[in-house]
Amino acid sequence: MIAYLKGKLAYKDPTFVIIDVNGIGYEVKISLTTYSKIKDEEQILLLTYLHVKEDAQVLYGFKEEAEKKLFLLLISISGVGPNTGLMILSSLHSEELEYAIANGDHQTIQRVKGVGAKTAQRIVLELKDKIKRDALGDAPITGTGFLNSGNKIKKEALQALITLGFPKATAEKNIDKILKKTGPDISLEELIKASLKST
Repeated sequence: MIAYLKGKLAYKDPTFVIIDVNGIGYEVKISLTTYSKIKDEEQILLLTYLHVKEDAQVLYGFKEEAEKKLFLLLISISGVGPNTGLMILSSLHSEELEYAIANGDHQTIQRVKGVGAKTAQRIVLELKDKIKRDALGDAPITGTGFLNSGNKIKKEALQALITLGFPKATAEKNIDKILKKTGPDISLEELIKASLKST
C-alpha cells in the first residue's frame, strides 16, 4: 500500500496531478478541494490510496488527512466506488459533506452527479454515527482558488467536467449558465463545483 507520495509537482490538472518521485512520474487522481489547496507548490506531499482492480491500479491523492478519511468512509459503502467518492468530495467541501451526513440531509448528497436517492440515503444512514457531531457548525461554503481570465478558466473547467464524465454540450451549457450569474471573477474550483451542482 502506498501511504503517501512526496516529490516534485510535474503536472497539475483539476482532476489529477503527476508527481515526480526520484525520476518516476506517478499519476494521482485528486478532488477539486485538493486541487485548490495545492496552489503552485513545486514540492508536494499527498496522502494516497491505491485502488487495485483487475484491469488497473489507480492512485487517489489528498492534501489533508480529513479528506482522505472521508473518502475511505465513502468507499466503504456498497455502491460507492472511488470515482464516485472523488466526485462527491469535488462537489462538496468536507465540512459541507459532514454537515449533510450528520443532519440527515441526503438531498444535498443526491445533487452530486452519479449519486442516486438510495445511495445518498445509504451514505447518511451508514456514516451518521461515524461523523462526530462536535465537528458541526454552519457548513462553510468558501470560495478558494485563483482568479483567471474568462476564456482560460472556461476552457479548464470544461476540460475538467469532460474528464469527470460530462458530455461536452452539457458541460458548456452549465459553465455558461454559472458565468452569467457570477461574472468572470469566479475561481476555477468554484466554477466546476457550481457546474457539478447545476446538472
